[in-house]
This record gives sequence, structure tokens and C-alpha cells, in this order.
Amino acid sequence: MKLLKDILYRVLELQEKVLRLQLSKTLGAKSKSKRKSHFYKGCTLDLNTMAEAEKQELETKITNVLKTYDYNPVRVLEYVQSQGTEVIFLNDAKKILNPIGENEGFIYPQIGAKALYLSLGVKRAFSLKTDDMFVLSPGEINKYYFIYHFYNWFAFKHNIAGMDTESQELLKKYLFSPADTRELQLSEIFKLKDAIRQDKASIEFVVNLCRSYEGAKQALTKIKNEGSANL
Repeated sequence: MKLLKDILYRVLELQEKVLRLQLSKTLGAKSKSKRKSHFYKGCTLDLNTMAEAEKQELETKITNVLKTYDYNPVRVLEYVQSQGTEVIFLNDAKKILNPIGENEGFIYPQIGAKALYLSLGVKRAFSLKTDDMFVLSPGEINKYYFIYHFYNWFAFKHNIAGMDTESQELLKKYLFSPADTRELQLSEIFKLKDAIRQDKASIEFVVNLCRSYEGAKQALTKIKNEGSANL
């Protein structure tokens, strides 16, 4: 979990940087489409509240799916396949994916050179376009690492803002390199902001799930050892 927490801190740092850049570019400018609140048919719509409601609904659905399959990565992957996403187990997956900045797990649809690399290296085919897929090494799958990727896949399938290929490529570029965000266009800033928000949400989901699971294990152990759940 240390890796997820480290990434979370980096996401928060990047989020602050992007928000400062957004402020500098929009200061004094009128942008009705990006206001936090809108007045519609006599009602005020708070976009922040709407986003939070969408997040809660999404996470409820994700939790229900995970519970249905007992949080078992192998069984959840069967569900993933049933939804039309290819799951590939590949020897030396990490070694093959690292040169293009990808990690084992969920990989977004790609086009161009990156798609060609994935097509040749992963699927042993020739194509300049690849669909979304899971690529994993054979063997035991880390539950929490997998759930992080499953969260992102589920959000992508439900068309959540920030979970598209372009937004995620921006996140990778500015999260893991010293690239200067000042070169971004305003539309790219909003895409990056959405990607940061969703990545933070997926990490927090996993961290909270881990805390809940570990807490439940400790309670069960205490009951077995002491015959009481008084923690």
C-alpha cells in the first residue's frame, strides 16, 4: 500500500500545480461552462455536488461487483472479459510494457505507434489501433493493486470524465516527468484536472478498502482469541 500512498501524494501535488495554472489562465475570463454552479429552470445546480454524487454511485456499483465475486481477482477478471475487454496473461509483462510507460493491469485504447508496439509485443499481431485490455503476468495477483486497475477500468467503461486515453496520457506525462504544465492549452488543463481527480478517487477507494478489510481481520482475530469484539 506504500506505493499507492506515494502516488496519492504525488497526485495531490500535481493537482495543486494544475489548479494554480488553471487559475492563472482563467483569471478575469468568463467561462459559463466551467462555473461551479449553474442556474437551470429555476434551480441552482452545484457541479461539485453532482460530481460527488456520480462518484458515490460509481463506487457503489464497483463495490457491488467486487462483493459478488468475493474480491477475487481471477473471478473479477472473468466478469471483465464478459464485458468485452480482453484479458492477456503474458510472461515478462512488466518488462514488455515498461518501454512505453505502461504498467501491468488495465491499459486504455491506443492508436499509432503505441498501439503498434502493444499489438506486436502483447497480442503478436499487427495493428495501429488497440482496444482496452488487461495485461498481467501469470501467477498470483495482488488484490489491492488489481482493484485500483479495476476501478479505472469500470470508470472508463462508464464514460467518467478523465478516464479516457487522452486525459490519462496527460496524467502520465506530468505525474512521472518534469514536463512544464505551462505549455498546456486550457482544454488540456481541464482534461488533466479530471484525470487527477479520478486517479485520486481510485487510490483513496483502494486505501479505504484496505483499511476496512484489515480492520475486519483484526476484529475477527480478536474475537477468536478473546471471545469478544470489544475493540
